[in-house]
Amino acid sequence: MLKRILMTAWLCGALITAAALAGEPAPDVAQARALVQEFGTGLKSKLKTAMKEGGPLAAIEVCHLEAPLVAAAVGADTGWEVGRTSLKLRNPDNAPDAWETAVLKAFAERRAAGEDGKTLEFFEVVTQDGQSTLRYMKAIPLGGVCLKCHGRQVSAEVRQKIGEYYPEDAATGYGPGEIRGAFTLRKKI
Repeated sequence: MLKRILMTAWLCGALITAAALAGEPAPDVAQARALVQEFGTGLKSKLKTAMKEGGPLAAIEVCHLEAPLVAAAVGADTGWEVGRTSLKLRNPDNAPDAWETAVLKAFAERRAAGEDGKTLEFFEVVTQDGQSTLRYMKAIPLGGVCLKCHGRQVSAEVRQKIGEYYPEDAATGYGPGEIRGAFTLRKKI
């Protein structure tokens, strides 16, 4: 029985890796994409409401309090861990691991080479703690209202509010279309 389980796990990992190398997404990649869409849409909706009701200061509250809840809700019952990360952190809890750092750097290089930030994604099967794990990342290009808190010209009032939650904030100075970070997902397979 153990031999059959190990062979099935190896075969699934090999098929996903082969699909990735052939440019064909693995079945779970479609689910990861849908979860990113759900997370992004859910968070964006909350941020737009907050901006209308209280401006950037209210949006900061939403990012601080609700983004982790939205991520957890999106990942619930799917087997996926869902989050966000960046090379320029606001929340230290979102620090990238070595794999995520490499992908974020690759996204920056691909964006600098002219790729559209909206289409940047990467997935790979890796072994973590002896377990095959599908890792997926989708870039978050900066635009619109996000510039109020992450742009090059952030008001003193907004900087002060950000500093209350994130005294070591490094997530400002971005221009439109630049890669702010990425959605990051992982699932044991």
